Amino acid sequence: MILYNVTVKVEKEIERDWLDWMQQVHIPDVMQTGLFSEYRLNRILHEEPDGATFAIQYLCANLEAFQQYQREHAQRLQKEHAQRYENRYVAFRTLMEVIQQDKHDQ
Repeated sequence: MILYNVTVKVEKEIERDWLDWMQQVHIPDVMQTGLFSEYRLNRILHEEPDGATFAIQYLCANLEAFQQYQREHAQRLQKEHAQRYENRYVAFRTLMEVIQQDKHDQ
């Protein structure tokens, strides 16, 4: 299992719009590629006066699925985000291999 994590810090003035757009447009577009099985949208609990930081985590079956996402979809989806929120956010991406996952009901 591969975990693709995108950490994004957005300016405080656009936080609500960004969060709405992510939930209503961007994340559904990523999931509609069919290459990820689930996602999590997280707020990082660290107070900063100039903005808020979020981590969006997508799970896919294997590295090949992630590479297909990169080849066929990532550039277009990242460009849409960049154009909409130009100079109002910073982002970095991390790719991880899930070694063990507890599917325990909570």
